[in-house]
Amino acid sequence: MDLDRLAGPLAELLGSRYGPGTRVRGLCRDSGGASRLTCGFEAVDAGGRTHPLVLRTVTGGISAGAPLPHEAALMRAAAAAGVPSPEVVAAGGPDGPLGVEFVVMERVEGESIPRRILRDPALAEVRPRLAAQCGEILAAVHRIPADAVPPLDRADPLDTWRAMLDEVGEPHPVLELALRRLSRERPPSRPPAVVHGDFRNGNLIVGPDGVRAVLDWELAHIGDPVEDLGWLCVKAWRFGAEPPVGGFGGYDELLAAYEAAGGGPVDRDALRWWEAFGVARWAIICAMQARRHLSGGERSVELAALGRRVAENEWDLLHMLP
Repeated sequence: MDLDRLAGPLAELLGSRYGPGTRVRGLCRDSGGASRLTCGFEAVDAGGRTHPLVLRTVTGGISAGAPLPHEAALMRAAAAAGVPSPEVVAAGGPDGPLGVEFVVMERVEGESIPRRILRDPALAEVRPRLAAQCGEILAAVHRIPADAVPPLDRADPLDTWRAMLDEVGEPHPVLELALRRLSRERPPSRPPAVVHGDFRNGNLIVGPDGVRAVLDWELAHIGDPVEDLGWLCVKAWRFGAEPPVGGFGGYDELLAAYEAAGGGPVDRDALRWWEAFGVARWAIICAMQARRHLSGGERSVELAALGRRVAENEWDLLHMLP
């Protein structure tokens, strides 16, 4: 992705918000995967005032998530429902001013690296409150009206991830056993709601006052809201810490806050089921990412290292399944 090529059109686009003569300064890549790129920069208006912003765009790789303009619509709807979200400044598709899918949002200051969230002394006071805050935020996520966002996928996640495992094309007996067991013991579904799909430590911006923003809506879909609660509790997102909710809190804190905020009662067995499903899902994702490296589709030490995580998740599943 040639970022220099984007600077001029981006400045012209932002001129409608910050005034004629707006310049783009410091546009550089912060992070990105095979299909999404995140870049920090500043818009400098004619008066010299700076406006810290973030650009998300596509790299040309295959994306399994929603188009970025859909993510922008989700963030706007989430903010209206009370979810802490970056303000969306602009968004567009490949036929728009940047020639690629993009969303520009205001930069929210804070920490997003999980190990720092769990260990930074500056966040020690707020850490015990994060699980409850996540419960309150997820109740707001699940209040987002489905008709306020673009059409979202409604496929059965168990069917989806069983098909994904089949596409890996290699034997994983523990994962196959887990999916069969999960299918047989599936709890009754809650009324469908907008599900974030990747709500976890790592997709949150945290400051001394708590969670300041929820990021990365590309996997949002319509489904059982307990899926989001279970995914937040997956062991991988504890990053070596002991507490089961994101490494920073307990089940009771999460569920009490979720229910008090209007999320409705959550059956503990259903939460446990969705947590186990999340572990299986993450294992399948790791296997898929490793396969990308091993097949030569994208050579990457990071992708190769994820292959080792498959066995870790299989071990966790063997302990979780009855």
